[in-house]
Formats: sequence, structure tokens, C-alpha cells
Amino acid sequence: MTRILDVAVIGGGVVGMATATELLAMGKRPLAVLEAEAELGLHQTGRNSGVIHSGIYYKPGSLKAKLCAAGREAMFAFCKERGILHERCGKVIVATSEAELPQLDVLYERGLANGLAPQRWPAERIKEREPHVACVAGLYVGETGIVKFSSVLTALGDLVQERGGEVIRNARVTAIARDGDAFVLETPAGTIRAKNIVNCAGLHSDRIARMAGADPKLAIIPFRGEYFDLVPEKRGLCKHLIYPVPDPRFPFLGVHLTRATDGTVEAGPNAVLAMKREGYTKTSFSLSDVGSLLGYGGFWRMASRHMRTGMFEMYRSLVKSAFVRAVQQLVPEVTSKDLVPGRAGVRAQAVEPTGALVDDFRIVSGEAMLHVLNAPSPAATASLAIGKYVAEAAARVFRV
Repeated sequence: MTRILDVAVIGGGVVGMATATELLAMGKRPLAVLEAEAELGLHQTGRNSGVIHSGIYYKPGSLKAKLCAAGREAMFAFCKERGILHERCGKVIVATSEAELPQLDVLYERGLANGLAPQRWPAERIKEREPHVACVAGLYVGETGIVKFSSVLTALGDLVQERGGEVIRNARVTAIARDGDAFVLETPAGTIRAKNIVNCAGLHSDRIARMAGADPKLAIIPFRGEYFDLVPEKRGLCKHLIYPVPDPRFPFLGVHLTRATDGTVEAGPNAVLAMKREGYTKTSFSLSDVGSLLGYGGFWRMASRHMRTGMFEMYRSLVKSAFVRAVQQLVPEVTSKDLVPGRAGVRAQAVEPTGALVDDFRIVSGEAMLHVLNAPSPAATASLAIGKYVAEAAARVFRV
């Protein structure tokens, strides 16, 4: 049986679900979220760090900066309203050498420009909050928080249904065709006929865009982030959240220590090129994913620019002692036996044909369609604001 919809939202992660709730808030309409898996939150939403980001890292005026700020406060309010366990715990960003102090100053100024109230702390003050950290100075960012985003996703799924929408699981989109003024989407759960589509497919967003007849002008390159867990008796080495000064050349934040709402502490992630878009282990491999990767000129241009860094990330993935050294730069007391292998996630990083890593959110429109093509961190934090942004754009491009 063919379902007839006004809107099909492709992708049941936190961005797709938040977008669906906002579209439904604008007026009742036949709408369904198409989730590829049998369960919600199996990919980026359920595998991220669980941090509600402050927005200190992002270029002032960028979509990331604007939507992170709005989304952060909306997320805290949503969690409070829905009774979702969360905490506005704050974090420290620490310079471990004098050479990092200029970049720490850049972050301080960027935080002010983004409406935050970062505090410059000397090493002594940092150690009052995080007694085991090693640094020469740092920033305290009080706006940062923690939450389990899979719990947020469940609540958003409930809200979609409360507002009259539907969540269809096992509905991976395998083909899209146009038929008059509608899109015909083929899925294992049946055929969907929709006047309008919103593509929030994350790791597959570029492929969905091409299926729909759009040219995304980029490709998704998957980077696996691997974590280690601190053993229970050593969780006291990290009281809150400890971050290094990030390398400004990359959209990754570096190996850091994060306390979760359940009291566990994890260290990571690294950023390793994945051989499968949903490749959560070192042995994960997809011939078709690797083929599309190697056939994309932008990949080779990116690789040539960042070969040395990429090789080091692979080394750190394969050699535990190298990962441990990265953690010890922040907390020297951590030893190899204190870290046990944890989970992994895959970041959907958009790369342009020039080889440039897309730094900002990338949301593009077409006739009766919208594509969220680059929404890595802080997309979970910003998800409610992204949903509102996409819904407002939909009012301009959707068929009535």
C-alpha cells in the first residue's frame, strides 16, 4: 500500500525528529519520519559524546554559532519540560603548554562574540575544579552541559506522534523518483508518495540528495571516533569535562575527558577515516563505500593536505599507548590499565570537491525539498534550532 504524505522527513535522528516536530507545529499535515533502522538512535544521535555544547568554538555569525546558541538553551528547556536527566555542568578548556595560549585567547574572544561568558583561569584555579589536570592556564565555560541524546530522541519521537505525525521504522529509502508534483520513495516498509521531502539522512545525506535529483556539490566522508572508558575506581580523575585547545585547522575537538549523566567517564574521540559509512569497528568494511570514497576527487585532495595528521590518527587508533599519551597530556595520572575500550561513533563530515572540510552546517533547498548536508557536532545540541530553521525554510520552498 502506498502512503500519501504532504512531507516525508528522511532520517530519524535527532535533527530529523526535531525538524518534524517543528513542521507539525506550523500546522497539521500528513507527515512521516522515515527511519532506516528498527530502532531509533543507532547511529550519530546515539553515539555522540552527550555534551550540550556552549558554542565557543564556532565562527561568529556562522550557522553553527547562531543555531548552537539558540539550540543549547532550547535543549536545556526541552529536557526540563520532558523530565530528561541533564546537567549544566560547565567545562574547562586547558592549554598544556605556553604555545597554546594564543589559541586559548582566540577561543576566549570567540566565546564573547558568541554571547557566552567564558572565564580566563590560571592553572591554580583550574586545578581547584579539576585537581588532576595538567595545564598552564585555561578557560571555564559555564554554559556547557551533558545529556543522553538518545533520551532526547525518544522524547522527540513521542512529540512527533503527539502532534499528529508518524514515525516509520525499517524504512531506509532506496530510490526516489518524481511523478508529477510528488516524490515517490521506495522503502522496505512500502512506497511513500510525498509532495515534499526533507533530507536529514546524516551519513547518507549526499546520496539521498542525488536520488532526489539535487547536486549536493560535496560528499560525505566518514570519520570514526573511538572512545575508551575510565575504569570505575579512576572516574574521580575527571570531575566534569576536560577539553584540550583544539587544532584550528580541523573541525574536531581532540581527545578529551567527558563525564556522562550516569557518572561514567570516557576519553576520546580520535578521528580515523572509516572504511564504511556505518563502520563502528576497525574491521568494518564496505566495498561500495570504499569505492565511492576512492572515486571522489575531493577525498584525494583532502588526503594530500592532511596525510600526516591522518596517518597519526590511524596510529593512535591501532596503538593504545599513543591514545593514552594523548589523555595523559590532560591528566598525567591516567595509565593504560585505567582505560578500557568503549564505544565508537562515525562522524558524517562533508568534503567539497576542492578537498576542503565543510566547517559550517550546510542546508540547501530545491523545489519542494530541503537537504541537511553537513550537520556534525554541534548538531545534536543545535537540533531544536536546526529544526526551526529548516521548518522556516520549508515555508518558502514547499508545495502547499
